[in-house]
Parts: sequence; structure tokens; C-alpha cells
Amino acid sequence: MKGLIAALALASSVVSAQEPPAWFSESLLDLREDVAEAAAKGKRVMLYFGQDGCPYCKRLMEVNFRQAAIADKAQRHLVALALNIWGDRQVTWTDGAVTTEKRLAAQLKVQFTPTLLFLDERGGVALRLNGYHPPHQFEAALDYVSEKLEKKLAFRDYLEKQTREPASPSLHPQPFFLPPPHDLRRGPGAKPLAVLFETPFCAQCDEMHAVAFKRPEVLEQLERFDVVRLSLSASEALTTPESRKSDAAAWAHALRVGYVPTLLLFDARGREVFRTEAYLRPFHIAGALDYVSSGGYLREPSFQRFLQAKAERMRGRGERVDLWD
Repeated sequence: MKGLIAALALASSVVSAQEPPAWFSESLLDLREDVAEAAAKGKRVMLYFGQDGCPYCKRLMEVNFRQAAIADKAQRHLVALALNIWGDRQVTWTDGAVTTEKRLAAQLKVQFTPTLLFLDERGGVALRLNGYHPPHQFEAALDYVSEKLEKKLAFRDYLEKQTREPASPSLHPQPFFLPPPHDLRRGPGAKPLAVLFETPFCAQCDEMHAVAFKRPEVLEQLERFDVVRLSLSASEALTTPESRKSDAAAWAHALRVGYVPTLLLFDARGREVFRTEAYLRPFHIAGALDYVSSGGYLREPSFQRFLQAKAERMRGRGERVDLWD
């Protein structure tokens, strides 16, 4: 689909539209046929969900897909198809159900753009990437999918072995992190709970601490939560919101936490209602926290629509809205 990536809309300027690369395939969007045709060529389908005005989609197109190694691997091993999460084109999903782009996005619970689904030879999801991932992680995902490792090794473990980022060897402290031991059960009058999973040598974690966690709008939202930080592979003991005894690594595995930083947001009753698990700038981190703390997720199932309405209200008050700042 051409014209999927449009202007990055900022409060003060508009950037020209960004389209997927020319090597993305045109399709009638019968994904059963697309999967079969790709498999006959020894390839898999990469299904990309984007939207207009998405700075992370723009970065995927302008940074990741302009790196020769990534573009070459994608073309050799994948058939790339683009969908718009608000689009009305007809799509036939791998089970034969006929729907539209936007209904399929809702069915698949696409809350972030870009979201990429890598489909195996039978139409199953071999790997899902929610949100933007920087080039070194994205290239590792292409290798993971093309080598068909999904039944041998969790992507989280593969990524840890394949990439070592030039980043801090230790975790960053924050005054709003609750100290251990962690009893995450929610009682009467409790705040909602935010659980941040990180690892050492995580450049995106470093940036979250250096940028997002210093922004007033993010700190204001964090005050509405009990905030706990856990190391993804640590043996630190805890009690989960469901009252189970566990440790950080085992709980992360049970929650299928595959990336860092991942922020899990639980309501005041201890139910996970939202998560972020990719590269996010302060506007979107504050928006995710607000989405849960305000109860917005109960009124609006689409996080993207919630963010759009929030941005429009801010602009209406004369406030500057910069999605990438």
C-alpha cells in the first residue's frame, strides 16, 4: 500500500509523507495466498501495521529500511505487506475470515505503530514486534525469523545473545521506585501499579531514564502509580498481583515479557490492562500512563485514538505537541 506513512505532524511544522520502500509488495490482501506464495519462494510474510502521522513509522522507514543490510535481508527472506490501522481495504486473514484493515488491527489488538507480524509458512505468527525497534534489534529480528528459530528459542533470549548495546552496565536508580521486597498485591484504596522491566546494557533503558523520567509530564503521571522496577533475569523474590510467590525472571517469563524496556500497567485491582514494550518518547510514555490512571482504557479501547484526542485537547489549549521531542 502506497502512501501509508504520511506527514509527521508536529505542532509547528509538517514533514513530507514517507512511503514504504519500493520493495514492499502490492497484494490483494488475501493473506492465505500471500503466505502460500511466499512459502513457495522460501520466504515468509512480514505484515506491517502503520498510520499517518506516526513518527515511529517514519523512523522505521527512514532509518531501519535505509540500512543496506536490513533492506537486503528483508528482500531475500520476506514478502513485505503494509496495512493502515485505520484503513478500509478488504483483507482476508489467514483463517479465511474477511474483514477490513482497521477491524483486523483491532482484532489483533494493535495498539502501537509500527507493529510488525512475521507469519510462518502456515500463517501462524512466528514473531510480533510491537512498536519501533532500533536497527540492531530489528536486524536481529529478521535473522531470528529467517532462520526459523521461534520453536527453538524465545526471541528475548536470542536478542540477549546476539546484541550487546553500548550502554550502562548497571541499572539506574529512581526516587519513585519502591524498594524491595515487592508485594504487588493491591488492597483497598491502592494506586494502580506500574512495573518496569529492564536489563543492564540497554541503551533504550538509558534513554528512558535520561530523558523521559526527567520530564514533568511523565513524573506527574508516575505519581499516580506505585512504581516497581525489576531486572528481567533477576532472581529477586516477589509476590505477584495475583498473590503468587515468584521471582522477577520467572514472572517476566510467565508474562511473556520479550523486550526491554517493558512497562506493564495494572489497575487498582491488580489486573494488567496495558503495556508498552518498545522505543517510546516522553509524549507516548506519559500518554500510556494517563491511559490507565485516568481510566481511559475503559472508555476507549484504542490507545491511538486516546492519544489523538489528548493531542487535540492540548493543541486546543494552545500547548505545543511534539510527538518525537
